[in-house]
Amino acid sequence: MQSPRFTLLALALLLCLCSVPARAELVILTDGNTMKVAAYELAGEQMRLTMFHGGRMTLPIGRIERVIDDEVEPLAPEPPAVEAAIATAAAVGLPPAIELRFSETQPVPPGPYGDTIYKLAREHQVNPQIVAALIRQESGFNRRAVSHKGARGLMQLMPATAQRFGVTKDKLFDPEHNLQAGIRYLSWLVEQFPNDLARVLAAYNAGENAVIRYGGIPPYRETRNYVKRIFTNLGLPVAELSL
Repeated sequence: MQSPRFTLLALALLLCLCSVPARAELVILTDGNTMKVAAYELAGEQMRLTMFHGGRMTLPIGRIERVIDDEVEPLAPEPPAVEAAIATAAAVGLPPAIELRFSETQPVPPGPYGDTIYKLAREHQVNPQIVAALIRQESGFNRRAVSHKGARGLMQLMPATAQRFGVTKDKLFDPEHNLQAGIRYLSWLVEQFPNDLARVLAAYNAGENAVIRYGGIPPYRETRNYVKRIFTNLGLPVAELSL
């Protein structure tokens, strides 16, 4: 016979487990619709989705723009000093800590594909150091990299995103084609969020619509960590990010 104490401990453990929110992912489609799923599996050129509230479906990878971990960080209120600093910077138009656009004074990035990165960054007017830091985070300069979400190549592009910027999915493992589409996308994001590297990087990870919807870096833990890591790679102070 189980003791009352054991029964109470078991009940308390069960209540704790029930209070933990189930993990979910957000699947963003090319038509702008978003689905919450409990799990997903890449199977060749298709994505098998297990829906959050039951049921399954399979979609062509070309219909999926991106997959984001739906793990939201609570938003803490900004201290008054930080709010004042942000307001002052916006009012006087302080320059960004790093130039987002290309300049002839910027060096060729060290490491693999440096010359190609520099050439295409120059063509699309993006700072090549930002491109290199993003690639280091995305693929570690592995041109054959494939994520479990279906992103491919150096800049980890989903086939749908590559198609938007003129490169077909069969060319995503070719470094120059992958860089061409990825840098064009990055340049387009700089147009959407001028002088705001944090929002540009957040949009590359979570999508520009998420950045617009939240008015800044979305509260997704994955996206916030992604922005922090690239800022660190670039030697930029993470403490200045309004997270």
